[in-house]
Amino acid sequence: MRKPVIGIMGGSKASRGVAATARRLGELIARRGWILLTGGRNVGVMAASARGAKEAGGFVVGVLPDRSDRKASPHLDVVIRTDMGDARNVINVLSSDVVIACPGRMGTLSEVALALNAGKRVILVGFELCDPPFRKYIKNGRLTTAATAEDALNQVDDALKERDQ
Repeated sequence: MRKPVIGIMGGSKASRGVAATARRLGELIARRGWILLTGGRNVGVMAASARGAKEAGGFVVGVLPDRSDRKASPHLDVVIRTDMGDARNVINVLSSDVVIACPGRMGTLSEVALALNAGKRVILVGFELCDPPFRKYIKNGRLTTAATAEDALNQVDDALKERDQ
C-alpha cells in the first residue's frame, strides 16, 4: 500500500503563530509516516511545514512554480520544477490525498477551490471560509475546520479511512 500524500497549502507570508502551526503539521505528518507535499518555496507555510516534517524524519515533496530550484526550501527530498507559476496549484492539490490549508491569500484560496472541485477533503487550520460558494462543502463535510494541528491530523486520519473504504 502506498503512503498517503498530505498537502499543506498556505501563504508565502505567515505570522509566527501560523508558521508554528505549519511546522507542527509537518512534524505530525512525518511521525505518521505520510508524505508531505508543499508548494516547495523557502518562505511562509511551505518552509515551516517542510522544516517540521524533515526534522521529524519525514519525506517532503515540493512543487515549485519556477523553472529553477533557487527559491526551494532546503528541507525538500524531491523538487518538482514546473515553470507554471500559480498553475502549479492544480498539481499540488491533485497530487494530494487530503489538503490542509493554513491562512494565505488568493493562491491558497485557489488551492482550496481546486481541491474541493476535485472531490478532495480539505481541512482549514486557522481560518474559515463560509461564503456561499463554500457552504455546500461545509454542509457535506468535505470542508472542515480544525482548531489545532493535532485536530487537523485526526481529521486527516478519518478522511484517509473514508477514502480507503
